[in-house]
Formats: sequence, structure tokens, C-alpha cells
Amino acid sequence: MTKILKNIRGDRTIWAIIALLAIFSFLPVYSASTNLVYVVENGTTLGHLLKHTMLLVLGFVIIYATHKIPYRYFSGLSVLLIPVVIVLLVYTLMQGKMISGVNASRWIHIPFMGIGFQTSTLAGVVIMMYVARYLARNRDKIIRFKESIVQLWLPVGLVLILILPANFSTTAIIFTSVLMLTFLGGYPLKYLGSILGIGVLIFALFLLTAKAFPDTFKNSRINTWVNRVENFTEADSEANYQADKAKIAIASGEIQGKGPGKSVQKNFLPQSSSDFIYAIIVEEFGLIGAMFLMILYLGLLFRIVIVANKTETIFGTLLVMGVGIPIIFQALINMAVAVGLFPVTGQPLPLISAGGTSIWMTCFAIGIVLSVSANREIEIKKNKKIDEDNPLSVLHEAIG
Repeated sequence: MTKILKNIRGDRTIWAIIALLAIFSFLPVYSASTNLVYVVENGTTLGHLLKHTMLLVLGFVIIYATHKIPYRYFSGLSVLLIPVVIVLLVYTLMQGKMISGVNASRWIHIPFMGIGFQTSTLAGVVIMMYVARYLARNRDKIIRFKESIVQLWLPVGLVLILILPANFSTTAIIFTSVLMLTFLGGYPLKYLGSILGIGVLIFALFLLTAKAFPDTFKNSRINTWVNRVENFTEADSEANYQADKAKIAIASGEIQGKGPGKSVQKNFLPQSSSDFIYAIIVEEFGLIGAMFLMILYLGLLFRIVIVANKTETIFGTLLVMGVGIPIIFQALINMAVAVGLFPVTGQPLPLISAGGTSIWMTCFAIGIVLSVSANREIEIKKNKKIDEDNPLSVLHEAIG
């Protein structure tokens, strides 16, 4: 363990924040898992806690392994992974799997592990790597719209179209993140307006087609999206069951909360350990716990921006922003859903929510950020060693 800690590189504050998030997650996950045990009759509380522990341990292994890879390799890796992601998304979309009567076409089953893998989470990270690569390689060139359609937007659009039928919220997050990154990367603003318009048009056509010909998209969750939006706008709708229970949990938490494990609404919220875990956290830890968690995520955002700002290469800067900011974006959306600001989206709270391999993809993204940060540390050490080995540089420093 001591040897591993000595080999850890990158931003120490980011390491500390993700460690705090992981440690903090055990309490609400263990508490909320009682709902799965006694209501859903699925496993034991200890079993769910061990599963969450396994996911986090493997997640930290992913972070450690990823941050050891020089970040420049992720440029070529993104090109290699795009076809893999497309194949996985096609397979995921075509399988049409049902779990307990619920459309589960967003996941593929991992044999021997008893967990599902949501391929769209991998696709999101790979797409951001690919966009960062394109923008960095064309930073000093005049970007022509027709050329960028083939080189940039065709792969991005294909991936988003494959995610859209089963997971609209993830599609929206990735599309928004791509627009943000291309804006930061200097992509012409006049072209971004066209891309936004094309995106909205494609979504509208898909929506109309799916409603007019329901059998065309058998695995789509379009009815779920429509119902969620309609239920969000109808305050008295009985379908707002989860959102209403989440509001009750938050209201009853008050300032200090009821204490760890003393949540009442966890017994009524079907997704208490995943999509609505923030409501359980507020109920048990109160406003203090809610603010503590928000401060951790905002602190992570602050450090991501610092790492991006200190990176000396365009690709490194865009890569950090591309894979790092969506994590915070997802966290804020999860919190907004819990407090009733957004319709239900199904987005987990990064590094906190139980289940799902989204933990692994979040860790992969964090590992990339730390890889960029670690590379800067290596360069600083090399430059310092060169200066120490050069007597003239030491004399110049003493004089200056």
C-alpha cells in the first residue's frame, strides 16, 4: 500500500475529493439498500454494500491504472474506441432486454459478475476524447463546415443517434457537453448554431416517427420521456410518486437530518439507492450533509478547471474539460431532480449512487484528468533536474 501511495501522481486535491465521495457513499448506500431487501426482496443489505464496495475498489484500480498512462495516448485511443462503442451501442439497442417488466435496453449483461454495463456511459467519455482530439489537431487551421461534418459530427451524430432511443437524458448531456467543448475549443460559433438546429430537427423527426409508427422503435423509451415531462408539469399527478416522496424526504431532513440509517422515505422510493439517493442523504444528514456534498463536487470542478488551465498543450486542456465537466454536470442534474427542479432523468449521482458501472466510467474520466495533471508534474520535475544539473542556471537564479 505504501508503495502504491508513493506512485500516486496528479492533483492531490482531486484524489482527496474522490476518496471523500467514495467513503461518504457507504452510509447512504447501506441505509437505502434496505428498500431493495425488504420491499423489492432482492439480496441482503450486506450483499448490496459488498457489491458497492467491489465497484468502488475496481473503480479506484481504474483511476490508478489510467492516470499512469501518458495522456497523449488517449488521442489515438479515442479513434480506435469509436468503432468499438458503435458496435456495443448497436448490440445494446438491438437486444431488447426486459428486467422485471421494465425496458432495460440501455444495459448489457456482464457474465459472472451479476451486473449490467450501460454502454452509453463509455460512449460519453470516448466521444469527449475524440472531440478534444479533433479540436486540438485543427486549432491552427481554418475549420470548414463540410469537412468538419465528416471528420467530427458524423461519428458524434452516429453515437448520439444510437443512444437516443433508449436514453434521452444521456444523449442530451453528451450533446450539450460536446457543444460546450467545441465552443471552448474555438469551433466557429456560426457553425455551432447550425449543428444545434440540426440536432433539434433530428430529435423532432425521431419523436414524430416514434409516435406515428410505434413498432419502428420497439426498444425506445419515448413514452417514458413524454410521461416524465407531462408529470413534471402536472403538480397533482399521481405519477409524480417518486418526485413527491423525494421532496418529503428533503423537507423532513431540515438542518441536521434524522441521522445515518434513520430515513423513512427510503422505504417508499423505488430508486432510493441510485437516482434519488441525494434525497435520502438530505433526509439523514440534513442541509449540512447536502451542502457538504455539493461543496465536494464544486471543489472537484474547481480543481478540474485549474488542471486544465495549467496544462501546456491544447489537447490536454480540452481533454480535461471534456471528460471532467460532464461529471459535475451529471451530479447537478441528479440533485436538481431530487429537489424538483428537473423532471426525472435516471441519472445517478457520480461516485455515490449504488449499482451500475457508471462508477467505473466516472473513474475512467477522473483517471484521464489525473493523467494530464501527472504529466505536468513529470515535466516540472524534469525541468527542475535539468536546471540543477546546469551550474549556469543555478548562478543565473541566484543573481536574478
